[in-house]
Amino acid sequence: MKICLTATGDNLESQLDLRFGRCQYFIFLDSDTDEFEAIQNPSLSAMHGAGIQSAQLVLDKKPQAVITGNTGPNASSVLSAAGINVLAGFPGTINEVVQAFKKGELKPMLGPTVSSHFGTSQNMPVGGMGMGRGGGMGRPQGGRGQGTGRGQGQGGGRGRNR
Repeated sequence: MKICLTATGDNLESQLDLRFGRCQYFIFLDSDTDEFEAIQNPSLSAMHGAGIQSAQLVLDKKPQAVITGNTGPNASSVLSAAGINVLAGFPGTINEVVQAFKKGELKPMLGPTVSSHFGTSQNMPVGGMGMGRGGGMGRPQGGRGQGTGRGQGQGGGRGRNR
């Protein structure tokens, strides 16, 4: 069976990329022979429509199943309309996820698992996920702020009234 997996790299030791439309690579693998082809995702930095563009690239390769961490509403509807089974993967290497697939341990996704634009710089800070280091609206005693930093961690702002 031909399957498509989202990956952070171009080999089977790469981690499963938990994003679909903005994954770094697509790995198309024949689960019977373990032969594979890795394709860098041209939609990774698309301003809009990454999910639909990625879904179209995947459909052109004609897999029977897609394994990823999350899909947005647009990609989910395109893959569903084409009859592609989308399965929920888990953090791990492509090899580990493929073994779980072969054992029948992966669960089907019954629809989108994230909102539109998940994984864009608008809602995923460059440095990773986190509350940021903000000036915040602290308490007079110096509360923790919720700023707009670049994923530097949990608050740390002193507030306006120190």
